[in-house]
Amino acid sequence: MRYIKKTLCICLVAVTFICMGCGLSQMPKPGENEGIFYKKKTENPDASPTPLPETFGFVDAHGREFLAIVDQRVKKVSYDWSKLKHKKGSDKIAYDDGEYTIVKGVDVSHHNGTIDWNKVKKQGYEFAILRLGYRGYGTDGTLNVDEQFQTSFKAARKAGMKLGVYFFSQAVNEQEALEEAELTLTELNNSKLDLPVFFDPELITNDKARTDGLSGKQFTQNTIAYCERIREAGYQPAIYSNLYWEARLFDLYELRDYPIWYADYQAVPQTPYDFKFWQYSESGSVDGITGGTDLDVMFVKKKKKS
Repeated sequence: MRYIKKTLCICLVAVTFICMGCGLSQMPKPGENEGIFYKKKTENPDASPTPLPETFGFVDAHGREFLAIVDQRVKKVSYDWSKLKHKKGSDKIAYDDGEYTIVKGVDVSHHNGTIDWNKVKKQGYEFAILRLGYRGYGTDGTLNVDEQFQTSFKAARKAGMKLGVYFFSQAVNEQEALEEAELTLTELNNSKLDLPVFFDPELITNDKARTDGLSGKQFTQNTIAYCERIREAGYQPAIYSNLYWEARLFDLYELRDYPIWYADYQAVPQTPYDFKFWQYSESGSVDGITGGTDLDVMFVKKKKKS
């Protein structure tokens, strides 16, 4: 895992000094992780300092640096990154640790236009995660089906791609999350999927959005509401995530039953937590798809030789 060595060291030294002087440092509540810790004076100044919680550093998609506390309740990643062959920004990727290997895929929306799925398949991409729909991030928050969804679904299926779908959410409460789930199920119309239905609870960083200021607790509750409705309908629910959300918004322990589709554009995933899918690029070049393409891999167990 890549650490921000210089900044992290400085931060940890500073945190150590503060904690030794002030005593107990409380971890933020799960799902409300708006800071690294809160300082609290000890009643006994001569007491031994409380051990610091385990932390990790990371860089988000905008280049911002963060320090976060590891949630010890959550399952940790077990892949051996020394077996990963990938450079930051490269479309090429390989992984095989003897137990797990990867299959390659793409995720697309109507922004990618009409896709030649036969060309995509011939390049070794085996699965696709299609945007089924989205809620607008303006005040009205209208629900929409992706204009290209049905066309891509039929064409990708015909080309032999394994398929999953995702919904771009702007829900501000559980009721809206359930509305998004109902639209998802209506549009799927009992269609068979090979991969999960992913809930993508987006924050909008470069514009004003209806989800601005949404608490981590609400973020988590919306996710559970959507995923449980999808599960009731017979589909496998899953979550699209990144490390900023995992560190500061999601209560991953409450979401432990849902597979994670993790987005991170560094050379090696930075998260300490378990995931099954990795979106490793948002600017890949794929013959048959116009413009930059999101590239993904799915970690799968290798078949044992008989």
